Amino acid sequence: MEVRVGQTDVHCVQHGTGRAVLVLHGAGVDHREVEACFEPALSRDPGLRRIYPDLPGMGRTVAPASMRSADDVLDVLLGLADEVAGDRPLLLIGHSAGAYYAQAMAARRPAQVAGLALVCPLVPGVRDVPEHRVVTGSGTLGDATFRDYFVIQTPEMLQRYERYVAPAATLVDQAALERIGEHWELTPPGGGPYAGPVLLVAGRLDSAIGYAAAVDLLQAYPHSSLAVLDDAGHALPHEQPDLLRALISDWLKRAAI
Repeated sequence: MEVRVGQTDVHCVQHGTGRAVLVLHGAGVDHREVEACFEPALSRDPGLRRIYPDLPGMGRTVAPASMRSADDVLDVLLGLADEVAGDRPLLLIGHSAGAYYAQAMAARRPAQVAGLALVCPLVPGVRDVPEHRVVTGSGTLGDATFRDYFVIQTPEMLQRYERYVAPAATLVDQAALERIGEHWELTPPGGGPYAGPVLLVAGRLDSAIGYAAAVDLLQAYPHSSLAVLDDAGHALPHEQPDLLRALISDWLKRAAI
């Protein structure tokens, strides 16, 4: 479906009925990655309407020329939340850059967000990023992007990469992402911390953004749970699906209102 927000037609894939769950993907991919990773956990609850948008400049969501900063993208996502949530607070999940936007959405509209789940969250001030290390596999499978992204490099992981990650590369509007990336830090929202139930998940071997900054977030959210998973990198949602499913299930119980 397409949802019109200002000058932007946001392409979304939707499953189910009930309370809205908005799931935001990271940079350089599209909705297919987070749909593949989170749908197995979310689809277990028959009362959830799962919405997977393509962020502006990726997938089938065109970023207009007027979109020139992360704040502009955030405005579109807040408008999308208004369109899909109705009168009931929504649940919000983000992976990587999607988690960066999700944090800002919860900070600006805390009453609209019933729960916040941040997986391998991008944050300003990333620190203590480990060197990339392969824990399973020869390190020779796939292309360079796969080998840099995954720490578990098995034929199964390569198949997931080729099906859910790699196809999005041809749809990326690089000029738009570069334009937005010149002003990628969001304006601080002010106000107090988001007080709803929060799930923080990080990969111990995440060589893109590390796990230390995610641990720091524990202090920012008064009702948060933190899991740092071993044998997982930035591709944690692919590499540790069973653990992620259990953590999401627990978070959904805490967010039930």
